[in-house]
Amino acid sequence: MENRMFDPASRDPRAEILILIQETIDPSLLREKLADYHHNDIAAALEELNEEQTERLSLALGIEVMSDIVSFMEDAGDYLSTLDADEAAELIEQMDADDAVEILDEMDEELREEVLGRIEDEEIREDLELLRSYEDDEIGSRMSTNFIVIGRHLSIKDAMRTLIAEAEKNDNISTLFITEEDGRYYGTLDLKDLIIARSTDSLESLISTAFPRVYDKEPISECVERLREYSEDLIPVLSEQDILLGVITAHDLAELIDEERADDYAKLAALGSEEERKDSLFSSMKKRVPWLVILLFLGLAVSAVVGFFEGVVEELPMLVAFQSLILGMAGNVGTQSLAVTVRGLGTESPNTEKMRIWLVFKETRIAFLNGLALGLISFGIVLGYLSLLSDYSFSLILSVAGCVGIAMLFAMIISGFTGAAIPLLLDRLGTDPAVASGPLITTINDLAAVVSYYGLAWVLLLNLPEK
Repeated sequence: MENRMFDPASRDPRAEILILIQETIDPSLLREKLADYHHNDIAAALEELNEEQTERLSLALGIEVMSDIVSFMEDAGDYLSTLDADEAAELIEQMDADDAVEILDEMDEELREEVLGRIEDEEIREDLELLRSYEDDEIGSRMSTNFIVIGRHLSIKDAMRTLIAEAEKNDNISTLFITEEDGRYYGTLDLKDLIIARSTDSLESLISTAFPRVYDKEPISECVERLREYSEDLIPVLSEQDILLGVITAHDLAELIDEERADDYAKLAALGSEEERKDSLFSSMKKRVPWLVILLFLGLAVSAVVGFFEGVVEELPMLVAFQSLILGMAGNVGTQSLAVTVRGLGTESPNTEKMRIWLVFKETRIAFLNGLALGLISFGIVLGYLSLLSDYSFSLILSVAGCVGIAMLFAMIISGFTGAAIPLLLDRLGTDPAVASGPLITTINDLAAVVSYYGLAWVLLLNLPEK
């Protein structure tokens, strides 16, 4: 008999959970069986259950476990909208405040206000109101209020008692945060250090004051890469008065990085911001139209330049055949330089004039070397193509091939330069460099390529005999 190894990737937990829920009637037995599955997998299955099955699952698992599961759902707001306000409020009360706010924002405004009005716990209500008071692009809007605070002047024994008491409702305990009596942030304490400390040790000796921090009003785009470099599980979020308000978890940071990357990608595609799959047709159109209008006028400028060289095209119509070659390669080089520069700004922050000049010089030099190689290749291909398939004079064929090769070199040099220089200039002016989108750079480079190509043809070819 063939011995087959078990492939974990072939397992489908969602399908297994669906079968369990459909076949297991006893709530206690269902709860016991589902204990072997991650809440994320149960959340994926929950979205496919009917009303009766969902109610049976909720009864079996209880409100606390269900709140954890719902926080993993992609359409948690839609799910809460199917519940009555009291049930939804119970689930919200059991969630971390940052997860709860994210889900509430997905709900209809009227229902959201009704649910908020049913929340009885004053502390939870205050946490939700705090997080909702921030703008979406402020780091405070993404902080969690799930953390443990210990007073600076406590003894080791008292600090342990505080930890035990607070850990019941706050499970982010790997890093403990130390504050002054007035709530001002002082430093951090590693859980391991507190556990192994002797009762006679001083708490002050265990506290680290050299710990990264952010302020609640800081733009997410400006601090997310800085936080990534520290590789900490929890980062404190402070007010302007240094009051400890919340923390950014490693999970939150990973999500923020993904969102920033997605937003940059959307801008590179000439979208004003990341286009959500739930956006209406009109909303999606509004996000795209402004950039498309700008690109339309730039495209008209390219057409106007081609029209300016109409005499060249009339005399040498063969040039049109190679126009797309020059424009396409110029656009490719510009987009590559743009992507490298935007990525460099996001991860390495070249904030000195010397580094910026070096980056532009490097991309231009790379474009020059690539342009030289591709220009020579283009020269050879065009020369061979026209020699075999046309009856033009060899001097004209040689001149056209040389014009294509030189124009390719010029266009790629200009494209490499603009692809690096434009985002750096925008960054220096305080504008997001990702708005120098791929289509925008491509259109600008098309303009430069057309001028280079037809300008060279006008200077070098018009006086040559056609045959």
